[in-house]
Amino acid sequence: MKIVTVLGARPQFIKAAAVSRVFKNYESIQELIVHTGQHYDHNMSSSFFEDLDIPHPNYQLSLEGTSHGAMTGNMLRDIEEILLKEKPDALMVYGDTNSTIAGALAASKLHIPTAHVEAGLRSFNMLMPEEINRILTDRISHWLFCPTDAAIRNLKLEGFDNFDTKIIKNGDVMQDAALFYAKVSAEKSQIIKQNELVNKPFALCTIHRAENTDIQKRLKDIFSALEKIHDDVEVVLPLHPRTKKMLSKFNMKPNIKLINPVGYFDMIELLKHCQAVFTDSGGLQKEAFFFEKPCITLRDETEWVELVEHGYNEIVGADSDKILSAFQGIAKFNSDFSVDLYGNGTASERIAQELLS
Repeated sequence: MKIVTVLGARPQFIKAAAVSRVFKNYESIQELIVHTGQHYDHNMSSSFFEDLDIPHPNYQLSLEGTSHGAMTGNMLRDIEEILLKEKPDALMVYGDTNSTIAGALAASKLHIPTAHVEAGLRSFNMLMPEEINRILTDRISHWLFCPTDAAIRNLKLEGFDNFDTKIIKNGDVMQDAALFYAKVSAEKSQIIKQNELVNKPFALCTIHRAENTDIQKRLKDIFSALEKIHDDVEVVLPLHPRTKKMLSKFNMKPNIKLINPVGYFDMIELLKHCQAVFTDSGGLQKEAFFFEKPCITLRDETEWVELVEHGYNEIVGADSDKILSAFQGIAKFNSDFSVDLYGNGTASERIAQELLS
């Protein structure tokens, strides 16, 4: 079975690494990887792929600095050419980037069945480009690999039982990756020592979404709460380039511990050692759960509703009072992380078996 996998961002490569590792165990699966260059990262060098044991892309596109429309159109054109050349049995896409929808569109128009990993997720916020991408990708995919029961419910409520699709609950490949790389991150990362965090309590924070960074009041309210928390427990924030740009624009100099952006191994080590997580990232909400940390989400909604329902996560938006209240009540968060929400590391194997069946 020949599979073309389309990837566009660093997190997608990490997730795909978990699946590719399983694919290697099957002689009947041949995988070709296309890197669209959507989130081109100069740090994605040879060492990045070697350290994470990720197969190097078979095809590398170049799409830096274009708008949503131009980027998606260019990717659609280039991916179609690759599919016509390779004639795969299936195309695989992850998540909700422009690369995801471009790959699915190219395959569907050539009548190549698409496997969508992380299908069925919904924020119900149509202002998010990611929401549009994931809805449309689901609709034109054949295999819908859902990480959670909530994702399956979303698809059924949207009538997917009436479509020519296979809905599969396989779990979350991100947990597969986290469990695997947690074994080696301590050897690869010096982030805790470098930032003088050894045996020191701290909270980990990430902020990067435009809904927070580009609206001055939201950004100020978030940092106002973080500064108050920092008086009691050090708040460590790897500074995203967008956040750095907007802090400068708004002439804000927050009194918390700002550090340079970090790689995957560094993030795992920060998660291992922190007391709590503040984030507007979707992925980090789950990673907090994987590493048994309470999470306070700086968004008005989340795709990972099961984390909220089980008491591991609280949604606070950009409201200073809610952020402070959630942190003050963090001892009341669920501390039993034994519940199986995401497959306990078997998600990738289930994907391989379903495709081959």
